[in-house]
Amino acid sequence: MMDAVQVLKRNKGEYIMNSNDGHIVEYSLCGQICPSTLLVALREINRNISQLNSGEVKLRFKTDNRDSINTIPDAAGNMGLKVSVQKQESHYEILVSRA
Repeated sequence: MMDAVQVLKRNKGEYIMNSNDGHIVEYSLCGQICPSTLLVALREINRNISQLNSGEVKLRFKTDNRDSINTIPDAAGNMGLKVSVQKQESHYEILVSRA
């Protein structure tokens, strides 16, 4: 779990925050199913690819769709990124960062 999270901005389903873990952009994909979750994740990974590769930012995707815990990590891993998946009480968190 993160300590001392400061939310900087909130858009539809998107939270941009600073924490002890660095700059994290969080997206809520809850209620969506594949392939929608994968397409949204790929769009955001591509939008942030230079910041991901430099280690400037990490992306966290929250999803309640079980298929997403395979499709998103596979796609991001194929792009050379590091991916971790954690099961939470009501959803999964997929963290994408520099390899």
